[in-house]
Amino acid sequence: MKATAATSNPPPGAAPSRAWTSVSRSESFDPERYDRVARALHWALALGLIAQIAFGFALDEIAPRGTPLRGPVINLHKSLGMVLGVVVLLRLGWRLTHRPPRWPASLSLTRRRAAAWGHRALYAVMVGLPLSGYIASNFSKHGVKFFGIALAPWGPNLPAVYGFFNGLHQLLGAALAALVLGHIVVALAHRRRGDGVFERMSVRFGRRRSL
Repeated sequence: MKATAATSNPPPGAAPSRAWTSVSRSESFDPERYDRVARALHWALALGLIAQIAFGFALDEIAPRGTPLRGPVINLHKSLGMVLGVVVLLRLGWRLTHRPPRWPASLSLTRRRAAAWGHRALYAVMVGLPLSGYIASNFSKHGVKFFGIALAPWGPNLPAVYGFFNGLHQLLGAALAALVLGHIVVALAHRRRGDGVFERMSVRFGRRRSL
């Protein structure tokens, strides 16, 4: 028979054993992987940002300028962007207040530094993209309709200011598309090498088999 004392609950009233304490701690924080909240926010943002980028690039095809559909489609894009902006801030806040998993020992210092700078660039663009679009909208007479609710612009109608931030918004959109594509390529490369980096953020399906 296999011993099960290390993974079973301690008797009522008894102090938890060292083995039980170590199992409980390993379930609450896995030093090799991001926690559940971080993984959930990561994948929600990944799917949302890819969809929003595609939506932004396809705006002129979906609703050409001067057509009745243009306004509602643009405001849907703005509304989704504001929601994603909040999720980005939640993800950034969680990252700053929760320690990340350790790097695999096989990963070189150069690659660790490259990954750190890549993540910083991603966060900077993810914050700047919705922020630039929001600022641009507030220097336009059209303002923002958040899922149909009109939000009064806090800035005057200044086409030059709108043009600057709208141009920045488009530039950051292209930058984010490039960064996301690069992130996917690098993640798949880590998956192929099997160095443990991909598994830090991967989603596991199914229950673990008991020992």
